[in-house]
Amino acid sequence: MSKESTELLEALLAGDAPRFHPNTGQNLAEDGALKLSPSARAGLEAPRYCQLCGRRMVVQVRPDGWDARCSRHGTIDSMYLDNR
Repeated sequence: MSKESTELLEALLAGDAPRFHPNTGQNLAEDGALKLSPSARAGLEAPRYCQLCGRRMVVQVRPDGWDARCSRHGTIDSMYLDNR
């Protein structure tokens, strides 16, 4: 049994710059305009893509926040980001 990675959570808590946009999955190293919804621009949407690899994540939205899981880089929960 393998231990789940915490790499994504560690990157977010450390404030590392994302490689991929969390709402679109777009590679941020490439030039191009981001087309975000108004709620994504306001920071109100849960991330849908892993900021480390760009893979689509499994997201669960709850009344008190959200959690998202990348199959390669682990799980993040909005409760960890609320107190930064």
